[in-house]
Amino acid sequence: MSKQKEMGIVEFVEKYKDENSCREFLFKKRFPNGFVCPKCGSVSYGLIVKRNLYQCKDCRYQCSVTAGTVMHKTHIPLNKWFIAMYLLAKDKRGYSALSLGSELGLTYKSAWFLLKRLQTAMGQRDSEYVLSNVVEVDDTYFGGKKKGSKRGRGTAKSKVLVAVSKTDEGKPQFLKMQVVENLRHKTIKSFTTINIKENSQIQTDSYHSYRKLSEEKFAHAFEIYDPESSWLHWLHILIGNAKSFVSGTFHGLKKKYLQQYLNEFCYRFNRRYFAGSIFDRLVVASAKSTPLTLDELKG
Repeated sequence: MSKQKEMGIVEFVEKYKDENSCREFLFKKRFPNGFVCPKCGSVSYGLIVKRNLYQCKDCRYQCSVTAGTVMHKTHIPLNKWFIAMYLLAKDKRGYSALSLGSELGLTYKSAWFLLKRLQTAMGQRDSEYVLSNVVEVDDTYFGGKKKGSKRGRGTAKSKVLVAVSKTDEGKPQFLKMQVVENLRHKTIKSFTTINIKENSQIQTDSYHSYRKLSEEKFAHAFEIYDPESSWLHWLHILIGNAKSFVSGTFHGLKKKYLQQYLNEFCYRFNRRYFAGSIFDRLVVASAKSTPLTLDELKG
């Protein structure tokens, strides 16, 4: 599959030169078949030009193009949101909030919240899809070493379940990563049930918590872990890449924010053959997302 050509900075600036052009593009992505009232479902509406609001002619509900999305009640101009999406789409290494704030002329707090909301939109979009066919599953750990801490599956580091589906030729297809509290069978069952299609074949190592997956409407194959073996080959490569992505760009990352960065890593990987359209796809993901408040994010 050939990769699509990326949009250059000159073309981007010309295409999204002001708030109106950004708003029109976002409207088309949010309502590809025409306006639909979020409250009553009516398709009849009018535009309140001075306030940039769309008003339903049936129930009189008013909304902006960003209402009900991760950009809900944003005070950041749309063109800066678009620039942020463009930068994230173009640079596969990712952007820290500090770098993003510098590029956009935003405070660190505003850039940080904007980044988290875009990462959340990425995660929400990918949550709509499930893995199928042959799926490699394993667990890994993120976080720095601490003196006296346990190693292996008893570690205090952040535990993450990882699954990657493969093509009939054995090549990696789509990726899922989820931060979990523990590696008990109940947790693994929940992860696989939500993210993997029934009757898929799951491949794991011989860890006891994976052993009952064959009872959960999956075909299950496992082998004792051997670093010299090709078993779970692609999954281990992707885990290494994810750790490089997180540690290389986002220093001192707190555990409660790890999922957002894994969302971003998976989103990029799952669209690696669509580099030229990742910006468009990220606009769609943001337009189809649900709100995230600062209080919800801080937990």
